[in-house]
Amino acid sequence: MDQAKINRINELYKKSKKEGLTPAEKEEQAKLRQEYLAAVRKNIRGTLDNVSVLNPDGSVTELAKVAKKNRKQKSQKLKH
Repeated sequence: MDQAKINRINELYKKSKKEGLTPAEKEEQAKLRQEYLAAVRKNIRGTLDNVSVLNPDGSVTELAKVAKKNRKQKSQKLKH
């Protein structure tokens, strides 16, 4: 998400506290917030996919592999 959109989110927030928003502005604010949250989630997922954990037994576990395994198990449970 670019800085202009973040600035617009902040402008709309400040305006909502001072004088309120029009229905169109409320809709714009909701869309921008959803876009922002999606960007944050993507960023966090990218970071976690590159994290490895050193286990007490000395082995290394990559979180991306654990997450993939958990998603696979979850989808298999939903099928049953």
